[in-house]
Amino acid sequence: MPRLAANLTMMYTEHAFLDRFQAAAKDGFTGVEFLFPYEFAAADLKARLADNGLTQALFNAPPGDWGAGERGIASLPGRESEFQRGVEQALEYAAQLGNRSLHVMAGLIRPGEDRAAHHDTYLKNLAFAARAAATADITIVIEPINTRDIPGFFLNRQDDAQAICAEVGAPNLKVQFDCYHCQIVEGDIAVKLQRDMAGIGHIQIAGVPERHEPDLGELNYPYLFERIDALGYTGWIGCEYRPKAGTSAGLGWAQPYLANH
Repeated sequence: MPRLAANLTMMYTEHAFLDRFQAAAKDGFTGVEFLFPYEFAAADLKARLADNGLTQALFNAPPGDWGAGERGIASLPGRESEFQRGVEQALEYAAQLGNRSLHVMAGLIRPGEDRAAHHDTYLKNLAFAARAAATADITIVIEPINTRDIPGFFLNRQDDAQAICAEVGAPNLKVQFDCYHCQIVEGDIAVKLQRDMAGIGHIQIAGVPERHEPDLGELNYPYLFERIDALGYTGWIGCEYRPKAGTSAGLGWAQPYLANH
């Protein structure tokens, strides 16, 4: 039975952000995730979690200048000090919010830039992040993202992500398997889940291709949930989709899996 976490960045946008925790709990979610916590005090977010009986599943380390189009800095040469400060800030938040996973975004590679230099920077930064997180028993996760949603993103394929984790060699560095991104780039999701499960630290879902509810589109999520269960995954499954209409009205697909009906 999947443990679903509502992604509060994409879901419940009809509410102010701090009110989304209560809305998710009311619909039966017991876990939440979101992109970034940094515009709010950690204590305020912790209180929302506690008041609504929610577990924080995941959030992202600082991504650089998001408003200017940056999508992570882990692979960007010359930004190592900024990356390290961001990891330290993220771990400070995680210490209060209680999540055991932290997503580190790779960033963009521009046309003509040296991929080998990005790769080397990525490895060094991930090794730093994994060492820093290990003392707090936190797993760093990296996510392959499709280049339709984020053109130029450095990491796109599941096998490449697994190879990078193997190259770094840290036991608390794993892959964030987003079924939406994987289907767009590669497909064959059930087979890839079976192949890579030992190296998967977090799973996310959305309908393909529109990124609406998981029951809209070309993927058979009830089947995938059965496969994920059979493979022994017990972590959170993040619902990182944009509701087609109201969030609560579109949760029919999730009713068999949510705590309250």
